[in-house]
Amino acid sequence: MSRALTRTGALLMLVCLAFTSLTVTTRREAAALEPFTGYLMAHFTGESANGEQIYLAHSRDGLNWSDLNSGGPVLLSTVGTRGVRDPALVRSPAGDRYWIVATDLRIASGTSWNDAANRGSTSLVVWESTDLVNWSAPRLVNVAAGIPGAGNAWAPEAIYNPATGDYVVYWATNSARNGVTKHRIWYARTSDFRSFTAPQLYIERPGSQGIIDTQLVEVPNSVGGYRYYRASADGHITIEASNSVLGSWTTLGNLSHLGISNGTGGGNVVEGPMWAQFNGRNEWALWLDQYATGRGYLPVTSTNLGATGNFQHRSGYSMGGNRKRHGSILNLTAAEESRVLGRWGASTPVNRLQSYNYQDRYVRHANLDVRIDPNVSPAQDAQFRLVPGLANSSGYLSFESVNYPGYYLRHYGYDFVLAANDGSATFAADATFRRVAGLADSGWSSFQSYNFPDRYLRHYGYLLRLDPITDAQGRSDATFRVTS
Repeated sequence: MSRALTRTGALLMLVCLAFTSLTVTTRREAAALEPFTGYLMAHFTGESANGEQIYLAHSRDGLNWSDLNSGGPVLLSTVGTRGVRDPALVRSPAGDRYWIVATDLRIASGTSWNDAANRGSTSLVVWESTDLVNWSAPRLVNVAAGIPGAGNAWAPEAIYNPATGDYVVYWATNSARNGVTKHRIWYARTSDFRSFTAPQLYIERPGSQGIIDTQLVEVPNSVGGYRYYRASADGHITIEASNSVLGSWTTLGNLSHLGISNGTGGGNVVEGPMWAQFNGRNEWALWLDQYATGRGYLPVTSTNLGATGNFQHRSGYSMGGNRKRHGSILNLTAAEESRVLGRWGASTPVNRLQSYNYQDRYVRHANLDVRIDPNVSPAQDAQFRLVPGLANSSGYLSFESVNYPGYYLRHYGYDFVLAANDGSATFAADATFRRVAGLADSGWSSFQSYNFPDRYLRHYGYLLRLDPITDAQGRSDATFRVTS
């Protein structure tokens, strides 16, 4: 073959590769830019026993919210302090990956605010998903470890930065710097929410004034004159603007004209600013948590973020049954909205599994082991939601724990445990069952394994196992009543 032909072939190959790459990139970007149809809010509810966990709410219009998952938590932290606050929802530019990043803090455990701020966790809690409904187990990332004297890592947020092709994760840390101990905003960069660069100072206010609860929003077409806007709690709710995430920022003002502050200006004292653009129009809501009065979130809105005087109070909103504390809002495509509502929108009944041959005993988890016991306490240890099967949603089901959402009954070495869904195909198969007529009584139910169809869920010595059933004793042990 001649050199000319070789060069021509190589050129054609490069053109094909470039076209393929462009097509894939365009397709991914197009998928991420589908019209938005709804809104998803991640939040916590307060310092109750389960309040410092991940809750979700949904809205069609961006003003009126409904609690998802029957008002219960969607994800529980089992790492660090075993509590989370201030969750941030993050979507990749391609719309094919999502993260929740949250503060590792549980005041309900008896931790004082002084200890939490000065001797608290310097880690953030991260969950990861490819579809917004199936989430990884939580993991800790110690983002503030490199800050001398760091006392905490609070109120994290993250935004994709096209200038660097990765994500800027930013949060507040209380530490001494130049002889002054206060909260400042720090940032680190990451491409995978696993490995992070060393922390860098992002925002510092003059003198002794601290700053916390910063949240950025990117504005299409630079409405108001800037591409990015950020709101922070620093005594006021201060609004700043910039044309780059890590560039210089211009202070636009605050919300004192609305009688709103973060304490310094008095009036309605709020925190936790939370941005959301209304779908299909150039109008933005800035939600503010009225923590000082316990009245929950209120929205102020603007059609031009370039001047703080454009913000006005907004009426005609409702927040649902749960109290919403500091969180974030994600605009949803139709496909995302369908998945979220399909998973958590319906009110899934809470059930128990009653043993056929020991009718005073119910299936329950205890220290993540699974057995049958009488008089289960707390009662939620014996309560499950029968949800569509993780491995096959057609004719199969999985058992999701009520008090450990995201944890499922699964077999492991033919023994049963309660475990967090790790997103793997093996986990999904191990946690999926077909409900069939009871082997000992057709009026009851038995549960056939998805990946070992010759085996059934049964108790043996009061412990749950996955066994082949060959005799009358086994049939009785493998029969249960699904009851409320």
